[in-house]
Amino acid sequence: MPASPSTARAINDRLALRLLQQEGPLTAGQLKQLTGLSRPTVADLVERLTGAGLIAVVGEAGEQRRGPNAKVYGIVADRAHLAALDVRTEGVAVAVADLVGRVLAEASVPIDGGMGTGPAVEQAVALVERAVKEAGADRLHTVGIGAPGLIDPASGELRDSSGLPEWHRRLVAALQERLPEARVSVENETNLAAVAEQRDGAARDRDTFVLLWLGHGTGAAVVLDGALRRGASGGTGEIGFLPVPGTAALPTATDCEGGFHSLASAAAVVDLAGRCGVPTAAARRPSAGEVLRAAVGLVRDAAARDTAPAARFLDALADRLAVGVASVVAILDPGCVVLGGEVGQAGGAELAARVRERLARMTPLPTEVRPTTLGGGAVLRGALLTARDRAQDELFTRGQTAPRW
Repeated sequence: MPASPSTARAINDRLALRLLQQEGPLTAGQLKQLTGLSRPTVADLVERLTGAGLIAVVGEAGEQRRGPNAKVYGIVADRAHLAALDVRTEGVAVAVADLVGRVLAEASVPIDGGMGTGPAVEQAVALVERAVKEAGADRLHTVGIGAPGLIDPASGELRDSSGLPEWHRRLVAALQERLPEARVSVENETNLAAVAEQRDGAARDRDTFVLLWLGHGTGAAVVLDGALRRGASGGTGEIGFLPVPGTAALPTATDCEGGFHSLASAAAVVDLAGRCGVPTAAARRPSAGEVLRAAVGLVRDAAARDTAPAARFLDALADRLAVGVASVVAILDPGCVVLGGEVGQAGGAELAARVRERLARMTPLPTEVRPTTLGGGAVLRGALLTARDRAQDELFTRGQTAPRW
């Protein structure tokens, strides 16, 4: 059945807006060329989108031609503002951006684990409000939140978990209460990191890949044929619970200790480095990123006198990671695994190469292993990208009636 005139107009409008988002300001002639639409159709959609306040003339084409120069159209960036949050057990980071995704303000705040739920939520919400004010925004159209834990696929809410602080779940409701006009949504942090890696990072050329998140917790995000897969209960990629050899016990329904988490979490990485004798300059207990950067620096330093502990540590860590990666590859055959999070970023190409070498001996399925190019910033970037997509989708669909945000 052919599309109705109104449906065809909506499709054309969204196509033009997506091109303006991806390519930047364009003339009507360039839109005609890129969309394949007729000149009258392009003229009509330009008039509609301009009248709706979604696009505006931002300049003129500079080429030599008879008659007046062609007008150049661009998306009205301040048509709406949005915020992205990266919620961790130890703190919150926020970015506020305009409709085209240009970041206008960024801020972060640590949250003490001993702080009560109410004060922790208030501190996080106040951080968002300060960032909005700094960005010069009157209000927010969309707020995207990345958090650890399972997201209920039916309700879209963060599910209760004994491993996460209570303020995580309360924060979503508090933001919705304080920002009643904003569309607030929450997504698993690893899924958002995968979105960012596919759009802007190590998986830009992949429609199918797995992101292995290695930080305070462990997780995986699965992208198949360009689509993020969440599973029946929202738990696709909960690799921390994967039973693996080399642990003292099995994981339980409420505790991933004994699973892959016990081998690959940030705490496990630091302990492994200590057992291998990797030296660090930190007087306190170092972070996983610090010990990995120290080890990678030693193995790359031709003048270093004793690189054996660092090499032993990287080899032992690669052995551990390869077990989890091989399990994922055997089930999904993704062709590419990205090592993300603090551990993946700090280990870089040195760690990825070691995992790749071991994986080639463990599976007949050809699989690239790549280090993240975005590191810990992937979650905030993914939250920003998804918030921008949601805001654009709604505004582009309801452009004629939507208020300015």
